[in-house]
Amino acid sequence: MANIKGGRAARKRDRQAAKANKCNVAVKTKLHTGHKRLFKKADAGDQAGAEREFREFVSGLDKAVKKGVITKNTANRKKSRAQAKMNKMMAAAAK
Repeated sequence: MANIKGGRAARKRDRQAAKANKCNVAVKTKLHTGHKRLFKKADAGDQAGAEREFREFVSGLDKAVKKGVITKNTANRKKSRAQAKMNKMMAAAAK
């Protein structure tokens, strides 16, 4: 409870903040899990699985930006790093 005075509007704002926090945590948890799955499959060299996870991860990032959970630059940075990991895996598979 962040609002000290505790008026009606303050209590409502606290309820709204708690609800938003719950949703944001769920979205971030899903992103974190997708990131771990993607990098695990890329490290293992599972090309088809990694590509599927990459698409899901990027889609999740875009949805998180749309909802305002993360900023656009953060999503772009994570996409870039994931794409670099994919490129590295593809290069290793090509050798």
